[in-house]
Amino acid sequence: MAAVDVFSALANPVRRKLLEVLKAGPRSAGDLAGEFELSRPAVSEHLTVLKNARLVREEPQGRHRYYHLAAEPLAEVGEWLHPFEHYWRARMGALRDLIDEENP
Repeated sequence: MAAVDVFSALANPVRRKLLEVLKAGPRSAGDLAGEFELSRPAVSEHLTVLKNARLVREEPQGRHRYYHLAAEPLAEVGEWLHPFEHYWRARMGALRDLIDEENP
């Protein structure tokens, strides 16, 4: 299967939740499926997308597959977001000034 863009992989809330769960450490596919009201095959499809985006790595152990967070590709997201930080800091500063004017 072709590589998946990190941004596309992160666009889905289920995949974002999977990454959040994996922050705590490796989990089996079955354990991960238990976190959702989705079928195991549906969760497996989401894990495949994350694997193709290199956001998770799969480790077979006997009959089980364990998934590990691979956060390195998230640096690409951080690099993309970085220019927007200045914009939002300026906006929040302007809001703080406005509130300070209204509540001396």
